[in-house]
Amino acid sequence: MAETYEEYEETHHVTRKSVTTFKIEETSSSTTTKTITTPAKLYGKDVGAYDDIDVDELLAQLSPEEITMLAKEVDPDDSFLPPSQRTNYECDKAPTGPLDRKKLIDHINKQALETPDRPELEPFVPGVVRGKKWIPPPQAAKLQAADEQIAIDLGDEYEQALSDATQEEIIDLAAILGFHSMMNQDQYHASLLNKGQPVGLGWDGITKSAIPKIFPAEAPNTTDPEETIQRIKSDDSKLVEVNLNNIKTISDEQFDKLFEALKSNTHLEVLSLTNVGLTDRTALMLAAALEQNHALRVLNVETNFISPTVIVTLVKSLLTQMTIEEFRASNQRSQVFGNKIEMEITELVEKNTTLLRLGLHLEFNDARHRVAAHLQRNIDRIRVDKRDGRSSRGSYYRPVRIEEELAEMSDVEEEPEEEEPEVEVPPADYDVEEDPDNVVIRPPPSDDEDIKKKSLTAAAV
Repeated sequence: MAETYEEYEETHHVTRKSVTTFKIEETSSSTTTKTITTPAKLYGKDVGAYDDIDVDELLAQLSPEEITMLAKEVDPDDSFLPPSQRTNYECDKAPTGPLDRKKLIDHINKQALETPDRPELEPFVPGVVRGKKWIPPPQAAKLQAADEQIAIDLGDEYEQALSDATQEEIIDLAAILGFHSMMNQDQYHASLLNKGQPVGLGWDGITKSAIPKIFPAEAPNTTDPEETIQRIKSDDSKLVEVNLNNIKTISDEQFDKLFEALKSNTHLEVLSLTNVGLTDRTALMLAAALEQNHALRVLNVETNFISPTVIVTLVKSLLTQMTIEEFRASNQRSQVFGNKIEMEITELVEKNTTLLRLGLHLEFNDARHRVAAHLQRNIDRIRVDKRDGRSSRGSYYRPVRIEEELAEMSDVEEEPEEEEPEVEVPPADYDVEEDPDNVVIRPPPSDDEDIKKKSLTAAAV
């Protein structure tokens, strides 16, 4: 009986990496994989061994020739080295004297003038083309078809009107349709203003520079700050608007008096403090005054030295009385607020129900869109309030005149049989209500008080 032998071949595969990691693989009836990681080495030593070496000590051991060879191998873009050591040019000559810049420039100009130009291979002759003239390749058929004019049938009426139209009428039509590339600036503005086209300016006319108009310088602000502060402090009923713009001589003590008087003033509606040198300290005092003043409607503090965080404080102070309709504070010391500050301003503005205009430069689109949408909602709500006879300043309340109030009080006093119950008015923000004859400060009544007043009036009648 013949015996059968089966031979098995055992194969070993070894893979090695000579850098820092090598892998050994053995393939047989059982496969084994091992990974060994070794630290990186430089000149037979670990890289970490060179951390404690003093570079100055090594350079001191080099000879001048070795230092010269080492300097040639440096990075030419290394800004820590002087420019003389980053160039390939080497001058071994000793200086013959001190540097005279004027003589050096004169010598360079003289050499440039005396050095002859390189001779041309073919002399220049006017009107003769030297060499081969470049001819552009023919345009592709698809591009030629795209450039062909498209025939548009406008109808006989429009065709006749355009064919009989003068050049000025066509320019006016192009300006109305917004075809700016068909005309120059003078033609466009003349068409919009209906002034007639300038003489000599056709389709190929060139716009000439116009002489700028000279406007007289703006007269300086003659407002007396001390007198204005006294009038605000005395609550002058005729003082409705104060403009202290561009008065840089106002001291911090005067600002302190102004903002302290603003807390109790009930007639001032517009306060403009543009370019007066407001700082963070004085701006914080203004914020404290805004929390107590309930008459101011417009506040302008542009072009000052207020930081972004204090601007946030000013916007936050507007929420206390809810009477400011316009607030402007752009062009401050910091032109860019940042995302965090802008989001804080946006959240505060969205809580304000009376603000209609905001003069702040917001960089992020999200903040700009949210602020613009909220201001538009405030404007729409005020229109509805005016239509329904309500006031939008502070809380909603119905306007009451002094004469009507006195008449109601006299009617109630004529009835001695019924005692008028005392109405406790809940604490609320005071608002200023304008009257043709007087200015009345009246807290907004609640809904319960309106019901009680109606019942009393009905009982009196």
